[in-house]
Amino acid sequence: MESDDEMKLFSRKKAPEENSLLKEINQAKLALEAAYSQFEYVVDPDLIDSCIYQMNAIQNRYKYLLKQAKASDLSYFETKS
Repeated sequence: MESDDEMKLFSRKKAPEENSLLKEINQAKLALEAAYSQFEYVVDPDLIDSCIYQMNAIQNRYKYLLKQAKASDLSYFETKS
């Protein structure tokens, strides 16, 4: 069995821009969840349209960030940290 020191030697350190990207992905995910939650409670047609617009914008940003992560070889599991 490998010790913690040996595991650290082989672990890949994340570059600052990767940490920033992961943070942005998590923020977008939380914003999307909040937008969905807000959508469930609005009743005014103008607010419904606004929520839909907001959800679409956040979804597009989230997809973009995931593509960026994929292009830089970040794994899905790293985005959960």
